[in-house]
Amino acid sequence: MKIEYNNLYTHFIFITLNRLPIILEKNRQRIEKYITGIVNNNDSKLYAIYANPEHVHILISRSPKLSEEDLATIITKSSSQFINENKLCIGRFSWQESASAFSVSKSDVNKVCKYILNQVRHHRKVSFAEEYDSFIKFYKKTARLN
Repeated sequence: MKIEYNNLYTHFIFITLNRLPIILEKNRQRIEKYITGIVNNNDSKLYAIYANPEHVHILISRSPKLSEEDLATIITKSSSQFINENKLCIGRFSWQESASAFSVSKSDVNKVCKYILNQVRHHRKVSFAEEYDSFIKFYKKTARLN
């Protein structure tokens, strides 16, 4: 059945292999633009992206034709290839084998966009490990309440 309208907002977090800080600031925008193109080419819309040295946050309204896992696989495979072909990091670039995908309500889209675009200031106070652990704890707690 054709879906005429969808409201499938997903906040993805992709982590570099072994959480190594290998996404260089000088290449950050180029990587972000490439990932934006991948999303657009898969009938989805990117709302916010920020590539930190060891992880990337993305907020997407995804096509109902793709599961979160399908879209995550497309993004990570294609972006890894792009980063390696263009030598945008020292050594061979790879993402971890798994990623995280969190659903976002339409009413929280602006809040999540601000959070993603404010990563530099956020990570002055909170490490990525602390940030990620708080996400997991929050979503596990929320899942138990339902």
